[in-house]
Amino acid sequence: MQHLFLIAIGGALGAVARHGVNQASLRWIGPEFPWGILAVNVLGSFAIGLLVGWLALAGRPEATEIRFAVGIGFLGAFTTMSAFALDIVLMIERREFLTALAYGGGTVIVSVLAVFAGLFLIRTVMA
Repeated sequence: MQHLFLIAIGGALGAVARHGVNQASLRWIGPEFPWGILAVNVLGSFAIGLLVGWLALAGRPEATEIRFAVGIGFLGAFTTMSAFALDIVLMIERREFLTALAYGGGTVIVSVLAVFAGLFLIRTVMA
């Protein structure tokens, strides 16, 4: 039951953070492209790389609780793959095929690279 509580608290904070990034993006850049969703997916990917690398190297006794609260809860709610998929569908429906392809492919590639970067950074710092 404690794990569900940790996931719920982390998830609530992650959802609020995602909304804040998305709203800031809309205000600062505009609604023409889903920059906020792209940003949270890349930042979330980088953060999961940092988290997993840190937990693996640190040997922390509370690793399970941190993984539930931060990894599953916060980052699970912060990243937005369902919104990402919807953005691509809407672009395709508007016949913005190249934009949809660039956004979809770019998000996946940059997010995977962000995980590698997070792992590299934490492994370098913790080594």
